[in-house]
Amino acid sequence: MADDRTPRVLVVWCPDWPVAAVTGDGPVAVTDGGRILACSAGARAAGVRQGQRLKLAQRLCPALELRDRDPEAETRRFEPVVAAVEAFTPRVEVIRPGLCAIPVKGPGRYFGGEEALAAMVRTAVVDALAREPVPDAVPGAAPVPGTDTALATPATPATTERPPHAQVGVADGLFAAVLAARAGVLVPAGRTAEFLAPYPVSALGDEALAELLGRLGLPTVGAFAALPPEAVADRFGPAGTVAHRLARGLQPRPLVPRDQEPDLAVEQRFDPPERLAEPLVFVARTLAERLHQRLAGAGLTCRRVAVEVACADGRTASRLWRHEGRLSATALAERVRWQLQAWQGAGTFTPPAGSTAPDDPDRTEGPVRPADPDRLADPDRPAGPADPDAGFTLLRLAPDGLSPDQGRQLALWGQAVADDRVERAVARVQAVLGHAGLRRIEPAGGRGPGEQAVKVPWGEPYEAAAPADAPWPGRLPDVWPAVVLREPAPVRVLDGAGQPVTVDGRAGVSARPALVVFQGRRERVDGWTGPWPAVEYWWDQSLARRRARFQVVVGGGRALLLTVEGGAWYLEAGYD
Repeated sequence: MADDRTPRVLVVWCPDWPVAAVTGDGPVAVTDGGRILACSAGARAAGVRQGQRLKLAQRLCPALELRDRDPEAETRRFEPVVAAVEAFTPRVEVIRPGLCAIPVKGPGRYFGGEEALAAMVRTAVVDALAREPVPDAVPGAAPVPGTDTALATPATPATTERPPHAQVGVADGLFAAVLAARAGVLVPAGRTAEFLAPYPVSALGDEALAELLGRLGLPTVGAFAALPPEAVADRFGPAGTVAHRLARGLQPRPLVPRDQEPDLAVEQRFDPPERLAEPLVFVARTLAERLHQRLAGAGLTCRRVAVEVACADGRTASRLWRHEGRLSATALAERVRWQLQAWQGAGTFTPPAGSTAPDDPDRTEGPVRPADPDRLADPDRPAGPADPDAGFTLLRLAPDGLSPDQGRQLALWGQAVADDRVERAVARVQAVLGHAGLRRIEPAGGRGPGEQAVKVPWGEPYEAAAPADAPWPGRLPDVWPAVVLREPAPVRVLDGAGQPVTVDGRAGVSARPALVVFQGRRERVDGWTGPWPAVEYWWDQSLARRRARFQVVVGGGRALLLTVEGGAWYLEAGYD
C-alpha cells in the first residue's frame, strides 16, 4: 500500500509517438539501431512489433515503409501537447516526447477532482492533436489483467490508420501513473500496489534484476513487493531497493518540471522591406550587442545562436552558428554577413522562374530576375534578394542552449591566454577569407585514408556519421600514407608477362604484380602486400562498393597505396 507521502500523478501518453514525426501512406515503422522502435496501426495489424529486426518486419509486412527516427521532429510536434497540459498547471515534466506528467493535488482540487481533471486534460490534448495533424499512430492498449475493470475503458482494436490520440492515467507515483496511462485507467488512492501486482517484473525496467527474480521464482511485481524491504536491500542492493519501492507503489523521486528558458532573442523588423543585405549587416552588429547585454544581465551564456531572416514574399531561412560564449558582437555580425552570402549564393532568396511578387498587383506575368551575377562572382559584395519587388522584413538572433555563465579563468599576472589568441587570430583570418577559409581536420569513420579525415570550417560542430573507433573490417594497417590524392588516379598493374593483374571475388590475385604503369611511366614492383578487401553498403545498390587495396614498393624504395575496383586499378596515396 502506498503511504500518504506518495504524490498522486497524472500522466498523458501518446502511443507510438515517434510515428507522429514521420510521413508515409499505409503501414509505417520508425527504426532505431536496426530494430523497430514504433509502428503504425496498419503495420501492427500485419504482425510488426516493437523490437523486431527489420528483415522480419519487412517479411511480415512487405508494404512496410521504414523511416529513421527524428528526435527533433518528435520534440517539436509534442510542444502543442505540453502547452495544452500547461494550461492546467505549469509543473509539467516531459519524460520524453509523447509522455508527460503533472502532479494531481493542486489542479485536482481546483478543477473538481481527479476524474474531472483527467477528462479535461484528455479533451485539451485531443484538441491540440486535432489542430496539429500528424501521421498515424497506434490505438490505445487494453487494461492490464487484474486491474479494476470499472476504472478502465476497453480499447477496440483497429485495423485502419488514424491520427494519434492520447490516453490519461492517474496513480500514486510516476512509475505507476505511466502504466496507468498505458492502460487508460485511474487507479484509486491507496490501491496502486494492487494495480501493479499482475505486471511482470520486467516492467520495473531493470533487465538484470528481472532475470534474477525470475530464476528466484518471483515473476510478478506483486510477488517482489511482498518481500521485506530489509531483505531486499541486503540481497539486491541500492538498485533492488529502488525497484522494490516502485513495486510497492512508492515514489523514489518527485516530478521535475521542465525549465522555462527566458526569451532573450533580439530582432529588427524592416518596414518597408529592405532589398539589400548590407543594411542587415549593420543592424546585426547592434542586435549582437543587445543579445550579449541580455545574456549578461541574465547571467547566462549560450552554445549556439540562430540567425533567422524573413522576406516580404513569405520565405524564411534560419541557421544555427556555434557560439560557446566566445563570439563577440563583431564576430557574430560577421557570421550574419557570411550566412546572407551563403543563402544568396545558394539561391535561397531567388523566387522560382515565372513567379510574381505578392505585393505588386500590377505585376501579372514574366519571370523574376535571376540572382546578380556580379554578386556571385564577388562574394564580398552585399547580398540581397534578386527580385526588386521583394525584400527582407525581419532579422532575428535567438540564443540556443542556454546555461549559467561560469565565467572564464584568465591567466595570472597579465599573460595572454593561448585560446584567446587563437580565437582572435581565427576571427581575423575568417574576416579576410570567409567562414570556410579556415578549416580544421576531424577524424571520421572509414577504411581508406581519404575517408578517415574530413575538413570542417573552424568553429563549426562536427559529428561523424560513423565513429572512427568502430570496427572496420578491411581497414588498412596503422602505418598511414603521407600523401593522399584528392581523387584516385587511374594506373595499370601488370604481371611479369605484361598481362593485367586481376582480383577475383574471393580476393584471389591472378599473378604477382611486377609493373605499375602511371602516366606513361613504368615502375618496377620490388614488393607488395595485400589485398585488403572491403564490401561496403551491400544492402543499398546506389551506394554499394566492392574494392580491395594493395601496398606496393616500387623503384627507389617508394611505397604506393593501390586500389582495384570494378576491374580497374587506381593510385590512392603514397608513403614517404
